[in-house]
Amino acid sequence: MRRATGLPADAERPVMRGTTAALLARYDRPGPRYTSYPTAVEFHDGMSADDYEARLAAADGLNDAPLSLYMHLPFCEQRCLFCGCHVIVTRRREVAAPYLDLLKREIALVAARLPHRRSFAQLHLGGGTPTYYTPSQLMDLVSHTLRHFHALPGAELALEADPRVTSVGHIDALADLGFNRISFGVQDLTPVVQHAINRVQTLEQTAALVEHARRRGFRGINVDLIYGLPHQTPESFERTVDAVIGLGADRAAVYSFAFVPWMRGHQKKIEEAQLPSAETKVALFAIARERFLAAGYEPIGMDHFARPDDELARARRAGRLQRNFQGYAVMAGDDVIGFGISAIGDVRGAYVQNEKKLSAYEESIGAGRLPVTRGVARSTDDNIRREVIHALMCNFQLDMAAVERRHSLCFREYFAEDLRLLAELEREGLARIHGSCIEATSIGELFIRDLAMCFDRYQRERHATETRPVFSRTV
Repeated sequence: MRRATGLPADAERPVMRGTTAALLARYDRPGPRYTSYPTAVEFHDGMSADDYEARLAAADGLNDAPLSLYMHLPFCEQRCLFCGCHVIVTRRREVAAPYLDLLKREIALVAARLPHRRSFAQLHLGGGTPTYYTPSQLMDLVSHTLRHFHALPGAELALEADPRVTSVGHIDALADLGFNRISFGVQDLTPVVQHAINRVQTLEQTAALVEHARRRGFRGINVDLIYGLPHQTPESFERTVDAVIGLGADRAAVYSFAFVPWMRGHQKKIEEAQLPSAETKVALFAIARERFLAAGYEPIGMDHFARPDDELARARRAGRLQRNFQGYAVMAGDDVIGFGISAIGDVRGAYVQNEKKLSAYEESIGAGRLPVTRGVARSTDDNIRREVIHALMCNFQLDMAAVERRHSLCFREYFAEDLRLLAELEREGLARIHGSCIEATSIGELFIRDLAMCFDRYQRERHATETRPVFSRTV
């Protein structure tokens, strides 16, 4: 296994081990991750299948614009207690097989409404566990998709993979179909942590798959870690991070554990007393950041790291980094089409979400009806704020003058209330405003969600005083 070498300029930045308890007490609070704006809590039942039809008709007129396709495969063999995804847990494979036929019918329904626009720049298989299905089942599903939609040269075809159920046969089958990116879920390699979250796997399982994926031409190979899990300590997590660096992965995502048992009932099985304190949780991320930077990786947004020659790192340096429901992206299409239960699309200025219940999804597909049940249409103000928030989330900085030019507004007047909120964080040393630039400081990067929240009108007007939080904590 290869170990990264070299020390980037970013390694000179502080690693936040000196974060004070006072800062955490004030700013480690519930807040969105901003994979969308407005966020999913603003979705409503007023967005119907007819609305989606109209959006697709408008999208079809953009003949040459690439699409981004997301496919939700929700089935898992067992429940991971940290999970916040929409999943269906069953070991009975025969129960999950009919879902693939429903998915293929939905793909055909959408394709029929996009007769002039079938090219995509990104195809992502998420879940759940996509590799819950056999290689032949996945080949059939993807082949059906590729008969309706066509990959552009250099398109990103990606999947999420659980090393416990993924085989070299899965990787071979998907490589043969043109898949070139894969993300392996590791979370933590310490046995006591793995048992506490019901996710037991070995480093050797992941290492073998990483090496095979690399041989089959996969690039941008990613490994997911989570900090803030029960029983994690700085010493144990550092061992996990170093082991992942030893895999030679091109990218790593280090996610903050979203402990929301009031929203995810299965998390009630996690004993809160076993979770690391807020101060320790910050130290865990600091360790990960320190180790990845020292190993030659560059920081990407709030929780990713990539080798300097990886496309994510190149996109960040060029200011092309994007953010959507699949996380940070380089080649995301102009419109995102979501397939499967709970899948979210972003089509012609509106977020649309499919039915979450399998029975309701099946009923819609059986009636030949698009299974959209909720969403939200973005206003002009939403689009401006989305641009501002995503610039901060992707690049840790914002050019106010550029926003003014694109939208014909005076930034300091339009965002007067937002800048008053940001001024408090500037006094705390979390942000810097100089000239036309808003920039997160090194310590402020840890609190980037708090900085972005300053520009979130919905958070300020609707959610600031809620007694029961709807988001995970920002740190």
